[in-house]
Amino acid sequence: MRGSLPCVTPLLGILLLLLTPGRVQGSSSCPLYCSCHGAQVDCSSRAFTTSSLPSRFPPATTELSLHNNQLTTLPNSLLDFLSSLRSVSLHGNPWACDCGVLYLRAWLLRQPANYTGHSNITCSSPPRLRGRLVVYLAEEEVLESCHYWYCDLALASRVCLFVFVAMQAGLLAAVVVFLRRFESLSREARRTTEESFDLLDSLETGDSRETRRTRN
Repeated sequence: MRGSLPCVTPLLGILLLLLTPGRVQGSSSCPLYCSCHGAQVDCSSRAFTTSSLPSRFPPATTELSLHNNQLTTLPNSLLDFLSSLRSVSLHGNPWACDCGVLYLRAWLLRQPANYTGHSNITCSSPPRLRGRLVVYLAEEEVLESCHYWYCDLALASRVCLFVFVAMQAGLLAAVVVFLRRFESLSREARRTTEESFDLLDSLETGDSRETRRTRN
């Protein structure tokens, strides 16, 4: 039994490797729905969107084809770990030149001066930037179209504050109108009461005079 243990251990190791093929392939495997030929990875014309694009590519990739898809942005750091990458085709995608394009623009700017792959990477939106080359966009132009969630929150807060102030002003106006109306009614009631007392006094005075006349 003791003599057979050294033979069992390698067999168990081989079994574990066979049962976990993903560990053998790791990130060097060809991405789903793409085709790979050596270090060339072709993911073109697959109708990939930014959300459905593979999250990683083989580290040894030298040529990457992503053209003719539905990409509007590239996920941040997608290409940063491909140290052997020599060319990327990105044309034929509807690039949205808003905040999301800043990573692609920065990556293109880092490429050598003789890199020509950026010559056909153009904006599809917003309308004011349509047709512009991504690499030549000024950062200020891109930031103008950025829209952050806290801007919406600030706008909503301002609207709520305006509505609150308007409601308070409406309530204050209603209270002022009510008080004035109440004051007017009070004056009317006092005047009516005084007139009633005056009338009653005059009637009593008249009755007294009539009584004295009768007695006389």
